[in-house]
Amino acid sequence: MKITVIGAGHVGATAAQRIAEKELANEVVLVDVVEGLPQGKGLDIYESAPIERFDAKVIGTNSYDQTSNSDIILITAGIARKPGMSRDDLQATNANIVKTVTEQAVAKSPRAIIIVVSNPLDVMTYVAKKVSGFERHRVLGMAGVLDSARFRTFIAMELNVSVEDVTAFVLGGHGDSMVPLPRYSTVAGIPLPDLMDKATIDRLVKRTRDGGIEIVNYLKTGSAYYAPSSAAIEMIESIVRDKRRILPCAAWLEGEYGLNDVYCGVPVKLSRDGMEEIIQIKLTPEEQAALNKSADDVRANIAKLNI
Repeated sequence: MKITVIGAGHVGATAAQRIAEKELANEVVLVDVVEGLPQGKGLDIYESAPIERFDAKVIGTNSYDQTSNSDIILITAGIARKPGMSRDDLQATNANIVKTVTEQAVAKSPRAIIIVVSNPLDVMTYVAKKVSGFERHRVLGMAGVLDSARFRTFIAMELNVSVEDVTAFVLGGHGDSMVPLPRYSTVAGIPLPDLMDKATIDRLVKRTRDGGIEIVNYLKTGSAYYAPSSAAIEMIESIVRDKRRILPCAAWLEGEYGLNDVYCGVPVKLSRDGMEEIIQIKLTPEEQAALNKSADDVRANIAKLNI
């Protein structure tokens, strides 16, 4: 197994570290346009191998030659948000970046599975699919796992319980119109509405929607990277180990949930070939309307692209 991580910033470098430490690949290639950055971070990660006890080889490079025949390509490249910026503000710049790196990566690894982390997530995943020409099961976006993790964290904090007992689903686009589903969120199997009132749930839902900008406002000069990299690794691990986990991911919809020709967060079964199946759960009319609005927001941003 060979995994390429494109972008040696905080998300990419942390993802490369976690891939190596979990030994999800024999070889991890960290790529970036900044000379010396991936080489330095790659070597630093590799030098932790004797201590952390992993044998995965970590390579940093500015060239795509060493990425040849990768099984998975994780795209984290792009500029990060700053206070006052929405994810959509990044679109024009990051679309060009994702287009360029996708072209170079797929030329060397035409059979890879692509996972996109760059923002705005759903639109950038569309860019990667369009540029690569890959089938939909091989181009996915990381969003729902992160948004669900944030929702789970806030639920656990509110109830003072272990995060291990909390499950949650967040569907839709990775932005202000994401669709957390309290009905499908549980604590030790107990539905969330049985444990807290609607006002509390609404407050946690809002904090989940604002989860990214909350961290941006704290950091001032960057955005989240520990949780986003963990979310991407959870997807990668399900693929590498053929676990068939059901995780909320940005997937290209062809009629599922009544939606077509758009990337949107839905429950996906992930196996060795990528997206094995989209799981369709029953939504209330209100939940379906919220999902439709989220998909419309993604479509509107895709329409602004010039690729």
